[in-house]
Formats: sequence, structure tokens, C-alpha cells
Amino acid sequence: MSQTIKRKGKTARKAAAAQGNRAKVRSAKATGGSALDMAMGWLPFTEAQLQRLFVLAILAAVAALAWLIASAAGVPGMAEARFAQISKQAGFEVKHIELRGVKNINELKIYERALAQKYRAMPLVDLEQLRRELLELPWVEDARVSRQLPTTLVIDIVERSPRAVLRKADTYALIDETGHELEVIDRSAAKGKLIVSGEGAGQEIIQLSHLLEAAPALKPRVREAQWVGNRRWNLVFETGQVLALPEGVKESAGALVTFARLDGTNRLIGGRAIAIDMRAPDRVYLRVPEGEVQEIPTTGGAVALASGGNGQ
Repeated sequence: MSQTIKRKGKTARKAAAAQGNRAKVRSAKATGGSALDMAMGWLPFTEAQLQRLFVLAILAAVAALAWLIASAAGVPGMAEARFAQISKQAGFEVKHIELRGVKNINELKIYERALAQKYRAMPLVDLEQLRRELLELPWVEDARVSRQLPTTLVIDIVERSPRAVLRKADTYALIDETGHELEVIDRSAAKGKLIVSGEGAGQEIIQLSHLLEAAPALKPRVREAQWVGNRRWNLVFETGQVLALPEGVKESAGALVTFARLDGTNRLIGGRAIAIDMRAPDRVYLRVPEGEVQEIPTTGGAVALASGGNGQ
């Protein structure tokens, strides 16, 4: 015989406590929802847009992970090699090399670097690496390498311009305006070119050019420019006579203009003076073979040497 046991109902105290707990839960949810809604309200996106952005972020992460796995397995490299093979079979390979802008450079030095790319599939040619190798050549100031499909590699060269010959002991080298050495030459090849000498002379080519432009009539008669003490110039004329100029850009240019004027009235170049010193601001000192020295003012007219010469 079964017996039904009846449980006692909740007391008033327990019912009140349960109702209080439910109220707290509802209040917490309302507070949390309000804070989240407030935060969402500050964002410049709708809820639908945020959902789409979240999906896109997940897809991007999956794609990046897939790429990393494929890279680790060598898939991109195999695909690139296969693509290059197909391109080569289709006739896209380096068979011809075209040089442009080459005047002074030994072309063989360029071909030595470029021929390493011959018969290579066009997609595999590293244009930037070849350009870096060409820029290592002394004559090359800039270079551009491009593909001319289907079979030609085009190399455009910008050469440096030789501005003078740098003499160091018994060696001669062509240099550009920055002092960059282009090529070693023999003494006979230096004939007729402006020679510079002295420590640091190569870096003063631009200054020397401006100095000689102050007296253009004298420029073709200067055979060598000697940079003395890293501060001033001596000019050696075609006659072997030496002109000592003062320090300073303006001072040396002014002295050279004064010398050109005195040479016009006294024919100093080719005359008896073997050295002309213009380092003093208001005097010119002339030295003749006998060792005598004559002092003349820079504002003077005709010059008569102390040895009794006729000014020539």
C-alpha cells in the first residue's frame, strides 16, 4: 500500500528571499545591458556592420594561417617555379641584352653581370639585384634595368662625367666633380686635361671650377691645380709658372681676377717670373730665375722686374 508524502510549502521568508534574488538578477542584467548599449552607441558602426567586420576579421585570420602553412610546405615557391617554367616554354626568356647610354664604360664589365641572366625565364630575373651590381661599377652614376618582352633585357646607364685628373705620386686617375675615381689612366692620357693634386683635392673640384670661371680667359692656360694645406690653391700654368692664391673663396677669386688684369698689361704668363705670389691682399711678389723678388702693388700698371727685364 503506497503512501503519499506531502512536502511542506515554502515559508513566507523563503518566498521573499527568492523573489529578492530574482530582482537582483534582473537589475544586474539591466545594468550590464545598459552599459553595453551605451558603449555600442559611442561606436561609429551599426550592429550589423560590426557583425560583418567581425566575420571579415575571422576570414582574414584564417587566410593568413593558410598562407603560413602553405609557405612552410613550399607551395608558393613551387608555384613560382612552375610559372617560370611555363613562361620559358612560351618563349619568355632572356635571349638578348640591349645597352643604352654607354660611352666611356668598358661594355664587357656590364655584360659580365648581365649575361648571368641570359636564358633565364623572364619572371625569374631579379631586376633590382642586377641594378645594384651595375651601380658598383666606378663609371655608373645610375642604372635602370627593364624587361622588353618577350626576350630582351634593356639596361639604361647614366655615366659619371670626368671633370679632372687626380695625380697621386706617379699615378693618374680620372675623377668626377665629387672626387669619385672613375678610371686609372697613364700620363700620356692625362695630357690636355686639368690635373689636380694635394690631399683632399678631389673633393674641391666644384670649388675649383667656380674659381676658374672668375677668369675664363686663364682657364685653358691652367695645367695643374695644387690644393695646399687643405686650405688654398696654387695654379700651375702651361708655361710651368706657379701662381699662389690666398685662402678663402672670395679672396682667391678676387686675386685671380687681379692677376688676369695684370697679365693683360704686363704679359706675366710666359714672362721671366717663375712664381707669382698673390697671398698678400695689396701686393704681388714676383720671383725670377736669379732668385730676385720684386714687390708690386696690385693697383699698379706696367711691371718692370728687378733684374731689369722688360716685363715679359
